[in-house]
Amino acid sequence: MSEDARLDLGRRGRLGMVEAVWGEHKSVEQIAAVMLEMRRAGELALVTRMSAEKAAAVERRLQERLDALGALGDGEAPVHHPLARCLTWPAPPPPDPALGRVAVLGGGSSDLTVAAEARLGLACHGVASDLVLDVGVAGLHRLLGQLEGLRQARVLIACAGMEGALPTVLAGLLPQPVIGVPVAVGYGVSAGGQAALMGMLASCAPGLTVVNIDNGYGAAMAALRILQLDRAG
Repeated sequence: MSEDARLDLGRRGRLGMVEAVWGEHKSVEQIAAVMLEMRRAGELALVTRMSAEKAAAVERRLQERLDALGALGDGEAPVHHPLARCLTWPAPPPPDPALGRVAVLGGGSSDLTVAAEARLGLACHGVASDLVLDVGVAGLHRLLGQLEGLRQARVLIACAGMEGALPTVLAGLLPQPVIGVPVAVGYGVSAGGQAALMGMLASCAPGLTVVNIDNGYGAAMAALRILQLDRAG
């Protein structure tokens, strides 16, 4: 392992979550080295912001290194999740029923990539989730028709672009923790998700939690903290 990468292999013990690797600005060699080190430590490797081309290059590099070093023994190959733009090694574990379920909502299909990243982040920690898509406030009746099912979830993650009103509406209708994720979708003054972010931060719905623009992984980890505390209680 190079000196410029110091893995936090104790994060699961401290916080109950694995260290995620930001892949967009790392080289193929750097990502492969980090993933290999995590697997040697018996930890699940999760790399975010990975295009299909870069993921394939990392998989090839990992195979080259494994051929040179000898296989790790588990026989599982890295898995690219194209919708979430992530790479995991190995695949996520089965869901833990004791953690309950999270509902991940998207205003429209343009929010799907961010929602998929949130769901994968949850899955990597054994949390089951349901996707509820196309329930933006432009057609409020679509959301209202889902409320009964949403009441069964322990936490709600709401991904929305444009004016970002979906989390506010949810937090005013349902009692569970609601985590808003601004999405970089919208014309002109939407400013790459800034309008959605400001709208969520300025929400009049009490108790709404907001993460950074497009940060599906961060929303998943916020939900995980809530679920773990709920189980511990």
